[in-house]
Amino acid sequence: MANLNVEFMGLNLKNPIIVGACTLSATVEGAKDLEEAGAAAIVYKSLFEEQIIMERAQLSDELDEYAHRNAEMTSLFPALEHAGPKAHLLKLKEVKENVNIPVIASLNCLYDVTWFEYAKELEDVGVDALELNFYQMPIDGEKTAEQMEDEKVKIIETLKERLSIPFSIKLSPYYTNILNFVQRLDKAGASAFILFNRLFQPEIDIETEAHVTNFNLSNPGDFKLGLRYVGLTHGKVMGDLCGANGIYGSTDVLQMLLSGAKTVQMVSSLYKNTPAVIEKVLYELEEWMDKKGYKSVDEFRGKLSDKELKASDVYYRAQYLDFLLHPEEVINKNLMR
Repeated sequence: MANLNVEFMGLNLKNPIIVGACTLSATVEGAKDLEEAGAAAIVYKSLFEEQIIMERAQLSDELDEYAHRNAEMTSLFPALEHAGPKAHLLKLKEVKENVNIPVIASLNCLYDVTWFEYAKELEDVGVDALELNFYQMPIDGEKTAEQMEDEKVKIIETLKERLSIPFSIKLSPYYTNILNFVQRLDKAGASAFILFNRLFQPEIDIETEAHVTNFNLSNPGDFKLGLRYVGLTHGKVMGDLCGANGIYGSTDVLQMLLSGAKTVQMVSSLYKNTPAVIEKVLYELEEWMDKKGYKSVDEFRGKLSDKELKASDVYYRAQYLDFLLHPEEVINKNLMR
C-alpha cells in the first residue's frame, strides 16, 4: 500500500495536499470539513494589513459623523477604536483548537514593523507555521528590482531571529530573476517556498466604463509556470517547495511532485468541485503509486527535476522546438487527446 506521508517545513503531513488560504477554512465547521475530506493541513485565510487599515479608516469616518452634534449626546459613549487583528486572531485560535491537522497562518503586510508585529501575534496563537505573502507589483519606475528584493530579504532575516516556528514564502512570479531571489530568501532563513501566488488582475466593464472586482478562480493548467520553477529549484535550496495555482486533480499533483515539490496547495478546485475532490485525488495518487511500484512519495519526488535530468533543455526552452521541427505530428497528437 502506497504511503503518502511527507515532511514539509518540519511538519509531518499525512499526504501532500494542503488547502491554501481561502474562506473555506474560515470557520470551525469549514476547517473540520476539509480535515474530514483528507486535507493534510490548512492555511487559514490571510490576515491583510490593507484590510485593517481600510476598516480603521471606515470606523473613523463613521464616528466623525457625530463630531459636530450635541456634546452631551456624544459624551455618553466611550472612545472607540478599531481592534486591529484581534478578531482574526480569535477566529484563527478557535479553528486551531478544533482540528487535528496542522494549521498554517497566512500574513500579508505593507510595512516592516507590521510584518514583525503581526507575525509574532500569529505565532502566539499557537499555529504550526506561517505563510508570508510576498508580492511587489512594479508600479514605481524609480525603484530598482534590487531595492525591492533587499527589503524582503531583510524582513526574512529579522523574522528568522524573532520567530520559533517555521515560515514559508508565497511568491508571485513578477521578480526579475525569481531563481536568484528564492536563493537569497533561502539563505536568509525561509523554511519553504510556494510557487506561485495568484494575484488580482484589473478588469473593466465596458458598458459602465468602470473597474469591477470578480471572484477570479484559477483554471486547470495554470500551475505550469510554477511547475517550471519548482523543477528548476528542486535540490538547489534548503527550503521545501510547494506548487500552487491551478492544481485541480491527481495528474496536476503528480506533475508537481515529479518536478520536486513536497506539497501542493488546492483552492479553486475545492470551490468548483467541493472539498470531496481531495479524497478522489488521494485515491488516484495511491492507485498511481501502486501501479508504478512506489512505496513512498520520496521515491519519485524530483525524479523529473532539472537537477535529476542533469541540465536537460526541458526547463530552459521557451519556444516549441518540437512543433517547429514536426508540426503535423505535434498537432495530431494533441488533437487526439
